[in-house]
This record gives sequence, C-alpha cells and structure tokens, in this order.
Amino acid sequence: MSAVNAAEGADFRGPLDVTRAATAVLDAGDTVVGWSPAAQALLGYPAHEAVGRPLGTFVVDRAGAYHPAAELPGASGARRRILHMRHWDGRIIRVTSATLPLFHTSEGPGADAGPARLLALADAHETEHWEALQSMLRGLATQSPVGLAIYDTDLRVVWTNHALFQEMGTSQYAGLGPDEMVADGEILSAGYPPTLEETMRRVVTTGEPVIELHYRGRPPMDPLHDHVWSCSYYRLQDAGGATLGVCEETVDITDRYLAQQRLDLLVRAGGRVGTTLDMVRTAQELSAVTVPQFADAVTVDLLDAVLEGDQPAPGTAPARRVVRVWDGPANGAPAPGPAARRPVDYPPDAPQARCLATGRPVLDSPPDADPASSRLVVPLRTKGPALGVVTFVRDRHPDPFGAADLPVADELVARAAVCIDNARRYTREHTAALMLQRSLLPRNLPRLSGVEIAHRYLPADITTGVGGDWFDVIALSGKRVGLVVGDVVGHGLRAAATMGRLRTSVHVLAQLDLPPDELLTRLDDLITQTAQERTAVAGAPAGDAEPDPVPDDAALGVTCLYAVYDPVTGRCSMARAGHPLPAVVDPDTGSVSYPDLPAGPPLGLGGLPFESAEITLPDGSLLALYTDGLVQGRGRDRDTELDALRGVLADHRGPLDDLCDRAVATLLPGPVADDAALLLVRTHLLDRGQVATWELADTPEMVGRARSLATGQVGAWGLDGEVAFTTELVVSELVTNAIRYAAGPVQLRLIRDRTLICEVSDTGHTSPHLRRAGNDDEGGRGLFLVAQMTQQWGTRYTATGKTIWAEQTLPP
Repeated sequence: MSAVNAAEGADFRGPLDVTRAATAVLDAGDTVVGWSPAAQALLGYPAHEAVGRPLGTFVVDRAGAYHPAAELPGASGARRRILHMRHWDGRIIRVTSATLPLFHTSEGPGADAGPARLLALADAHETEHWEALQSMLRGLATQSPVGLAIYDTDLRVVWTNHALFQEMGTSQYAGLGPDEMVADGEILSAGYPPTLEETMRRVVTTGEPVIELHYRGRPPMDPLHDHVWSCSYYRLQDAGGATLGVCEETVDITDRYLAQQRLDLLVRAGGRVGTTLDMVRTAQELSAVTVPQFADAVTVDLLDAVLEGDQPAPGTAPARRVVRVWDGPANGAPAPGPAARRPVDYPPDAPQARCLATGRPVLDSPPDADPASSRLVVPLRTKGPALGVVTFVRDRHPDPFGAADLPVADELVARAAVCIDNARRYTREHTAALMLQRSLLPRNLPRLSGVEIAHRYLPADITTGVGGDWFDVIALSGKRVGLVVGDVVGHGLRAAATMGRLRTSVHVLAQLDLPPDELLTRLDDLITQTAQERTAVAGAPAGDAEPDPVPDDAALGVTCLYAVYDPVTGRCSMARAGHPLPAVVDPDTGSVSYPDLPAGPPLGLGGLPFESAEITLPDGSLLALYTDGLVQGRGRDRDTELDALRGVLADHRGPLDDLCDRAVATLLPGPVADDAALLLVRTHLLDRGQVATWELADTPEMVGRARSLATGQVGAWGLDGEVAFTTELVVSELVTNAIRYAAGPVQLRLIRDRTLICEVSDTGHTSPHLRRAGNDDEGGRGLFLVAQMTQQWGTRYTATGKTIWAEQTLPP
C-alpha cells in the first residue's frame, strides 16, 4: 500500500484503541470472563466457547506458558506484547496485545473470579502499519526539510513544523496570515491572484490544490535578502467532509531560482550580443542585456591596439591605458548612446589594471562604500592576451557581487570578447593586403602527433624571394596527415600568386578527406577550368585591343605529389601528377628506396587519370618529398643527384633540421637555377592504448552498447566529467544515425591524443548535414548538438562507405 493510500484509509485512533480492537476481559487467573464481537471476528471463537477458558489455551507461546508483558509507556499497569494465537479454524495468526488492569474492590473467597484485566487484541500487521504511519507523521513534524504550516478557515496559522520554525527563525506564528509570514512578498508564478491569501481562499473554496507556486519575500531570519520558495496548498477536511483549513508546504529554492535566472540571462546574451561587426555596438548590447538584472551599470574599456585591428602581443608588459568605448547607465534606464571614445589611464592598484595584468576577474568592494556596492572586473579575452576589460557595478542591487556571479560574468564577457575579436579581425582584414601573403609558403607548420617535420625552401629569384614551388602539411581527421609538394612553372610574383591559389585549393580539397588520386583530379579540373575561363575572357575583342594569346601560362604544367599518412595503421597513400618520386628510409636498416608510384600527367592538361598507391611505413620511417629543383638542373645528372640524396638520407637518426641542412648543402652547394623545396617527415605510430575500435551490428540495441563501450574506454583513459558526458552524447547521436540511415555493420573508433576523436563508420554514402529543427520537430538536432559540443566534426568517404568524426579538446 502506498503512503497516499495508507493516509486515506488510516484510522488515527490506532488498531489497539478500545473502540476498534478485539477485547477480552480476564480475571486474576487469566481466565476469559468477557468476549467482544470484535474478538470473535479476529479469532473466530464465539463468546460461549471463549468465556471460561484460560487465555493460555488460545496462545501459542514457543517459550512456554503465557506471561504478562512489559508495561506500556504512559499507561500505569498497562502491558503490551506480540502473541501468536490459534484461530478457531486452526491457523496461527500474529496479534498485538495490550493489557490494562481493571480496578475493583472485591475481597473474600470469590475475589479472583471477578474481572481483573482488559485485554485488547489487533492484527499485528495492521498495528505495525499504523505505527509506521505515525512515525511518518512525527518525521514530517520534527525532521522533514519541507516547511509545513496549517491555517484555519480564517487563514490564520494554527500549527507549523520544525523545518518552518528553523527557516523563518521565529516561533511567533500563531494567528498570522500567509502574507504576514515574510516581508515584501510577491507571487512570481503567472495565473494566480496577487497575494497568497487570495490563492489560499480559492483553495478553500474550490478544493483544487495549488502545486509549485513560486513566491519571493524576505524571511525574518534574513531580512536583507530576497528568498524564493516553491509553495503548495491543499484543503484539509475532517472525516465528515467539513473544511478545517489549508495545509501549506514550502521549499526554499532560492539557489535553484537564481541559477535559472542566470541561465536565462546567458540565453538572452547569446541572441542579442554580437549582432554586428562593430565593437562599440557590441559593448552597448552587452550593457543592454545585463542592466538592470545583473548589474546597475557597465563600462567597457578596450586597448588602443584592438581598436586598430591588432592583436595585443603576448608577453609584453600589461597596459593600463585603455580607451573607454561604453559607459552604461548608472540608473538602469535605457542607454542614451555610447560615450565618446576617451582614454582612461588606470593607476597600478586599480582593479582594472590588476585584471589586465593577471588576465583574471577581480572582485572589488571598496571598504568606504555602501556594503551593497561592489564592482566585478572581467577581462575581455579569447585565446590570447586580454583585449580590454568589462566593469560591472552594483550600487543599488540588494546583493553585492559574490563567487556565484563570477561564472556568469565570465560567460557573458567571453561571448562579447568573441564578437569584439571578430570585429577586430574584420578591421585588420580591411586594412591589410593579403594577396601576396596567400602566395607565401607556410612559416609554421602544424605540430602533429603522427609526424615530425623539417623543411627547406630555396627560391631561384633571390631578389624577390618568391617562386612557384610549395610544400604543406595538413592536419586531417582521425589524426591523419596530408603532405603536399608542388612545383609551378616559372618564377617571381606571378608564379607565387599561382602557387598561392593552388595551395589554398589543396587545403580546401584536403579538408573534404578525398583520396590522393581524387584530390589531384579535382585540382586538375580546377586548373583547366580556370585556364579556359581566362582564355575566353582574353579572346573577347575589346575595341582595337588584341587578345592575349597566353593568359596564364603559370597555371599550365604544374606538378604535384599528395600523400595521406595514417598514424593509426601506418599506411600511407600517395598519388602524383608528373612529380618526382618520394624517398622512403627504413627506420631499422637505413636503406633508401623510391616507391614505384604511377606517374600521372602534370596538372592542367585535363582529361587524363591519376592513380593512388599505398605503402606501409614502419614506426620511425623517414619520408622525403622534394621538387625537381633539388635533384636536377643545368649541368647536373639526375641519377647522380638521387644517389647523393640517398647517401644523405641513409644517416637519418639525427635531428631532421640537421638532415635538411646536410641535404641542401650536398645537393645545392651554390646558386640555384630553379626553385627547390624539401620536406622531411619522420612518421610515428600511435600507441595501441590510444586507439579503441569496436564492430557493432546495425540494430537499435547497439546504441546503448556503444555508449557503454565509449564511456568505459574514456574512463579507462582517466577522462571523466564534461569529456565523458560529451563523448557519450556524440557516440549516441552518430551511432543512431548510422543505424537509422545506413545498412550493414557499424564501426566505432576512439582515438585519444592531444584531442579525443570519435569516429563512426558505416556503409552509407549519403553525407549528413546540419539543419535547423523547428520547435515542433521531434528530431533533427543530433548533429547540431554534436557541432556545438565538439571542437570540429566532419565526414570522409571510404571505399566501403563513409566515416563521420567529431573531435573535442581535452583538459590540459
């Protein structure tokens, strides 16, 4: 029986009450001299069979004969115990008994025959159930954390439990009305009367309970701060249905309510801050969102370099001189408009100066100010140094800033910082010429776990320092690495500009996770199409001008080699378009070989196929990619130069930079007639403990198994908390999509390195895409959640289907 059903059916007099219990009257020798109808109903014996018999004939006492029990508390002479008694039909039943002496004045020989004790009997299970109910009621009154109060029909307090006494800090409740319990009370829930008294009168009148009504006020124990309670009310009636009053249940939900308010504030900020690429407008939007709910005033100060579009240099002395771009209203009124930009020079001990110096929020409450006045200074920063500071001020808010406000302020300012940083980048992009920079070679190649990199580039045009050769290292999904070396015909700025376009194109195509031969095919189509378009434009007559017969000869005859190395399997797939063969050095023997790759035509000829070849590279192998300027030129024999390169690479165990220098010094000791590029790559296999792979059947039950396997592996790697939660969500969404939209087996793979990568492979060929789900849509949000909670995600196609991957950052 549930607690609700028990309460509805309970008789609060108790099973042993004489008005309910089975009773028998005993004489001094424990002989039955009286037998009630309730006793007959309980034990089955009619009165004429029970009267005159000793009580022991009904009792099954394994310990011996019947003996009186211990005294009952509060009733002098009363005794109580559990008995096993035989029913009239022969079965044994457990009963609870209580005895009470019957006082009389009989004396003489027949005194023992008169009534001596009253025996009350009740079913033991019913008695124990009633005692549990009484214990529950005592717990509600003395131990429950829920505040309880009972109001009479005039809505005056007649009783409260201990929790409400502690919560309010006073015992002076008798006769108070509901709105007199706290100061400045206010109902927050919509759809209710404005006061608690009116709400409770409606409960008394209609009998309809009120559940989870939110009420704000200041209790006597804390008159300076607002509290929020969740209140419930229901009508009390007696056994006859007459209304006795109203019962109130209250739970203090102040912390939960404030957390929800902060969350709502962050949600509003996400939609209203950063609508334009204007720094001042972003500062104004931040002020409009936070005043007056979070702060009474907001000021935004930016470094002068940021306003010019520059990124503050890391490692320099923190600046104290900033430019005030916004000074929000001090009274919480709508902002009249941004203040004119004016410089502000903070003293070293100012909270803003300390914030800029440390890059951390500063909570400041001046000792000579009002206790409720405080400032919270938060740095505006993304990944680099602070762009400026935001100062939140409270001088009329009932509560000063505290530790609970720091995460909210951090999140608000972080969103504004991203928008301001985007505006800074936009300013920088509009003040810098990027055409030449796009054609330059990479200065800093990515640091990847699967490879070590060293490179050299020697342009033939020393005066300009630019040419048409290029190389690149591209981070791909699944910790794979794309390696590119190419050669554009010609020298100088024109060849460099063409090289820049091709390098950018390779980057874009590589991010599509195309196999090497497919990437070269796409690149060839792009070059051919561009050449045809330029020829068509140049051939169109314009007045007396003659068309240019060769619009862009630098785009013709381009050679390129593209390779993809997988540090999980050790396999390297390569394809080349008229480019020299790479050199591969065995890590154990030091032998140098040139794998036999299909040559393929140079790019730009169009219509000819490319082919890929795959080799397996042991851990520690050395791969040398280069352009033909390194091994051939005027007066140089190609085979001799390749032998010289083989001799240099054979001693491969030293630092790669030293090996690069030796190769350049050996093969190009003097001035060069052609651009030369050299890219050395030492491969590394990921440890087996960094990769976990599972094959899953395409059944819905596998989604739960996939989550369990992934969370178990993440835990085994010592990752928990947010990483484990995000991984479980990503695995659930990706495996669900694979099972729902593809046929055949599904593979789940986790790779732990500097980041955590989750990959789900299936046999489908349809690429998933993000979409904006409507409010009424039951699905469509899975990939959106994955994209929001991970660093990046994508799709790559394989010979058997596709792989969807998602990558998330790991704690330092």
